[in-house]
Amino acid sequence: MKPSAQGAAGAGTGRARAAGAVRVPAQPGAADVARDRARHAGEPDGAARGEHTHGEPPAAGPSASRPRDLVRRSSVRGQILDALRSALVTGELRPGEVYSAPALGDRFGVSATPVREAMQQLALEGAVEVVPNRGFRVVERGEGELAELAEVRALIEVPVWLRLARTVPAERWAELRPLAEATVRAASAGCPVTYAEADRAFHRGVLALAGNEQLVRIAGDVHRRAQWPPAGAPAVRGRADLVTDAHEHTALLDALIAGDPDVVRALVGEHFTGTP
Repeated sequence: MKPSAQGAAGAGTGRARAAGAVRVPAQPGAADVARDRARHAGEPDGAARGEHTHGEPPAAGPSASRPRDLVRRSSVRGQILDALRSALVTGELRPGEVYSAPALGDRFGVSATPVREAMQQLALEGAVEVVPNRGFRVVERGEGELAELAEVRALIEVPVWLRLARTVPAERWAELRPLAEATVRAASAGCPVTYAEADRAFHRGVLALAGNEQLVRIAGDVHRRAQWPPAGAPAVRGRADLVTDAHEHTALLDALIAGDPDVVRALVGEHFTGTP
């Protein structure tokens, strides 16, 4: 997906939509904070985890470490993580705002633990930062950072696409047709979260042809980060931009199947850098 002043489309998954039926709220008011503190008073480690100290007390006893409980918690954490990733780009999690795990947990209908763990993962990804004794602040991203991410994506992906264009047979490219068409459908629907997922899936499918799992992982991480919008910009790209981007996927795939290296080179340059 080529860069734009608004960044790329919002990230998210189908699971995120299921878990995110409850909209991510703005930071709670004083009444919410007082209520949470009264209910969860006495937790000693909240400051160290970067959140209000009224988070829920840790589980105790032998049942706390049962495999079934760990699997269940992992599943909830994954759903919350997907929902929060979607909310980052749709603007429900606003740049510069601070959110506490207990308050978000209340609104998602879960304990603070999976929310805290999901936020800690987002901190590792650079989406949020820990604010001791308060929670997690959504990082304010500038146009310069998005331009840097776009450059990194081009440096990683463009040479791989051009190499694959010379070595991958047409029938393998044809297998990616459903992924390209999925981006067109998502763009036509105008849902930035669905489009972001389809966009990443298509690029992941192309890079997987290189047979390098580290490449796929690193490129995917940069791609996701490039989909978060900058502070002060509209939260999502418009439907017309998404449709244009999606049709670049199908045009690229047509050229790859046809084995036309000159057209592929021009389209790849346009798709990643905005220049023919």
